Amino acid sequence: MRKRFTLGLVALALLALPAAAQTFPDRPVRLVVPFAPGGATDVGARVLAEALGQVLPQPVVVENRQGGAGMVASEFVARAAPDGHTILFNNTSHAVLRVVVPNAPIDPIRQLSPVTVLSEMPMVMLVANSFPAKDGREFLAAVRAAPGKYDYGSTGGGGTLGMAALLFQRTAGVRMNEIPYRGGAPATLDLAAGRISLVFDIALTGLQTAKGGQARAFAVSGPERSPAAPEIPTWREIGVDAEMVVWQAMFGPTATPAPIRDALHAAVVKVQQMEAVRRKWTELGVDRVLATTPAEAERYVARDVERWEGLMATAQQR
Repeated sequence: MRKRFTLGLVALALLALPAAAQTFPDRPVRLVVPFAPGGATDVGARVLAEALGQVLPQPVVVENRQGGAGMVASEFVARAAPDGHTILFNNTSHAVLRVVVPNAPIDPIRQLSPVTVLSEMPMVMLVANSFPAKDGREFLAAVRAAPGKYDYGSTGGGGTLGMAALLFQRTAGVRMNEIPYRGGAPATLDLAAGRISLVFDIALTGLQTAKGGQARAFAVSGPERSPAAPEIPTWREIGVDAEMVVWQAMFGPTATPAPIRDALHAAVVKVQQMEAVRRKWTELGVDRVLATTPAEAERYVARDVERWEGLMATAQQR
């Protein structure tokens, strides 16, 4: 009954839209990803694009525009026509972009507005198979006993891998050396080879790394164990009193008319209710499948911007 009621509300919302929104889109929609193909954000964007293509009258095409810690893609979308045909698909790293790129040509928080938050998932704490610890507590003890001895991989520039490592070190009271990579994939390759000791990866790809035997998953960063891997403890269970969820969201130019945003949101509600889509998200490590309204998304992202900008700014002052 609840599902039928929700679908009814969506149908009413679509009927109430002006004619321009009812004909949207009239050409292919570009879903712009700030990172290289094959990464977690790209994978998520392709899941969404394929599903949206089934409910919209036009195809949805993923376009990768990496560079500048995500600023290249953000600027491209912010300067695009605000007609809903060019949309940014980004993750939690969007929340720190102003700190990471202080002299950027645009303000990504002011010039891009969330359309909807789509998913939440934890980071996975991946430890090299060669590291002399059998679980997360032993890993913490070893790293605490040797400050600055061990290396961790990140994508630098405020990516989620580095954000998780920063929060982890700050909370756990440990110090490790950051080794920046161009993406999560090469960092994971070096982890599998034993060249570095630790990588925090988004569950969407991190759980696959652990299941494939390239590294061991010692913890997840969410508030609870992940349904996709209930055998992996949380940060708090291994003695790290913190939590972090990575969200994925759609953004459009701030000037995008509300009816266009509402039309996009209505399409997302439809695909997120599809059993096949929800099953795919779960298989990829998503803990919560969402379709927040634009207003809810604004508040959601604003809270994370406040949290992460403060943490990143403090870290840069040290």
